Amino acid sequence: MSKKDLLLKLINDAGISTEGDAAEFVVHNEHLYGRILAEGTLGAGEAYMDGWWGSSSLDGLMTKLIRARIDQKVRQQPFLAAQFALQVFWSRVFNKQSIARSRIVGEQHYDVGNDLYERMLDPWMQYTSGYWKEGVTTLNESQEAKLALIAQKLCLKPGMRVLDVGCGWGGLAKYLAQEHGVNVTGITISKEQASYAKKWTEGDSVSIEIVDYRELKSQPFDRIVSVGMFEHVGYKNYKSFLGRISSLMADDGIFLLDCIGTDETRYTMEAWIDKYIFPNSLIPSVSLLSNAAEGIFVMEDWHTFGVSYDKTLMAWYENFKKAWPELSRSKKYDERFYRMWEYYLLICAGFFRSRQMNQWQVVFSKRGLADGYTSIR
Repeated sequence: MSKKDLLLKLINDAGISTEGDAAEFVVHNEHLYGRILAEGTLGAGEAYMDGWWGSSSLDGLMTKLIRARIDQKVRQQPFLAAQFALQVFWSRVFNKQSIARSRIVGEQHYDVGNDLYERMLDPWMQYTSGYWKEGVTTLNESQEAKLALIAQKLCLKPGMRVLDVGCGWGGLAKYLAQEHGVNVTGITISKEQASYAKKWTEGDSVSIEIVDYRELKSQPFDRIVSVGMFEHVGYKNYKSFLGRISSLMADDGIFLLDCIGTDETRYTMEAWIDKYIFPNSLIPSVSLLSNAAEGIFVMEDWHTFGVSYDKTLMAWYENFKKAWPELSRSKKYDERFYRMWEYYLLICAGFFRSRQMNQWQVVFSKRGLADGYTSIR
C-alpha cells in the first residue's frame, strides 16, 4: 500500500470527508502523505503552516482524528516509533523544566505580543478556560464567571494575603483585589506580562514580580492560586512545586490549582505544540498530580469542566480572525504566523471536544480544613 493510500485509509476510517466543498481534509501538496508518515504530528502541523493542506473544519477534523486514535496508528511506523521512544527517554532522564529552561516558554509564547492577546482575550485578559455554566453565552461572561468561581472557592476575607502563581497580565489579581479587598502578589516569568500587569494594577492592592516560583521569598500567604501555570511545571517538578506552595502557605490556608489535565499519563507533549506553542511543557494526568500531592496536601475538591475550554478556544479563534486585518498591518505577524495560530487554537479545541483533555480546578489544604470544605459549582 502506498503512503497516500495508507494515510487516506486511516483518515477515511475515522469518518473524515476528503471530497467536495465541505471536505475536512484537502491536500494541496502530494508530498504531504510521506511527510506525515515520516514526521508524525510535527510534520502535519508544519505542513499546515506551509499551506500543504487545509480543512473546512479543522477543529472538527481534529476531534475525529483524536477519537480514532490516528496518532497512535501513524506512530506505529518504524521510524516514528523509534523517534517517539527517544523523546520519552529524554523526558524521563532530563528535567526540561529547570529554572534556566522555564523562561523559554515565556519568551516564545507569552511575550509574542500584548496587542495579539488584547484583541483575542476578554477584558480581564484571561488566557485559560472560561466557565460556561448555565446561562452564560459569551466569552466575557464565561471569564467573569470563572473569576467569581475562583474567588468563592478560595473563601476570601478582606485583608488576606493572596499569592497568584503565574499571574499572566494581572486580571485575576486585579479582580480579587477590587472585588474582595485582598492584597495580591502576582508572579510571572514573562517580561511582557509583568510590564502590562504592573501598569494595569497600579492603584490596586497588587504587586507584580518577575520571579520563578522556586526563587520567591515571602511570608506565608493566606491563600494561593495558580491558574494555567502548572502545565509548564513538568512532572519531574510536580512534588517540589507543591512542596514549595505548601511552604509559602499559612497552616490554615487554601490552595486552588486550575490547570489542564489529560485522560492518561504521558511524559511528552504533542510534538508540534512543544516546538511552536508551549516548549518544555507537559499536561498532567490524575495519577501524576495526585501522587505528587500525597504527603503534602489534603485534596478538598476536584472540579472538571473541560467542555468549557472548547467553547473558550472557539471564541478566541473568532476574536483572532476578526482582529487579523489590523494585527497583520503591524508586520510583526505574517501569514505563516496566522496559520500557526489558527492551527494551535483549533486543534486544541479538538482535544477538549474529544475529551482527551480536560479542565480542572483542584482545591488543597495542608492538613484538612477543620470545618470541612463545601464544593462550589
